[in-house]
Amino acid sequence: MSKPTSDVAFTDTVKAIQERKGSRKGYARMEDKGGWSDRVTDDLAAFVAARDSFYLATANADGQPYIQHRGGKPGFLKVLDDNTLAFADFAGNRQYVTQGNLEDNPKAFIFLMDYANRRRVKIWGTARVVEDDAALIQSLTDADYTDGTPERAVVFEIAAWDVNCPQHIMPRFTEADIARAVQPLHDRIRELESQLAAAGLPTNVSS
Repeated sequence: MSKPTSDVAFTDTVKAIQERKGSRKGYARMEDKGGWSDRVTDDLAAFVAARDSFYLATANADGQPYIQHRGGKPGFLKVLDDNTLAFADFAGNRQYVTQGNLEDNPKAFIFLMDYANRRRVKIWGTARVVEDDAALIQSLTDADYTDGTPERAVVFEIAAWDVNCPQHIMPRFTEADIARAVQPLHDRIRELESQLAAAGLPTNVSS
């Protein structure tokens, strides 16, 4: 019998702690059903397409972890197929820590946050850097994104993914989120100003 996909996170040590703290039975029932999904569902694809940033974790050959933020226009992290994500990697500070880590240790982790709706998705897998495929890099680069030069692609093969609860996520909103929220107020103000103007009343009253 194959191992459940959740074993990518639930090692024997983790399971022993779950047993000790009383949560093992619940997770065992989930494992009996195969564990977490390792495929890109419609819901996951939509969640990924809406994100304008994520965090990529890697570790070097000694196990020293490293986490890097990646950002761009919504949808810059792209779905290549039902098991693969990828993004264009732009020139940065030229430290190449992530690339070096992946050459030594391909295991990687993507953490996606939707602060406004208090949702998060965790994705385990392996990643590789592609530098010799201009067509792939170009296909991952948004034509109207001009904040950098793409140097390589990072291709991420999914081993498993899971959705976390909203606990302790403090809502944060982007400029676009706020603009959408206040637009009805601006529309209403313009409507009232038009009504005042039609009645011959001033639309701006100074103190």
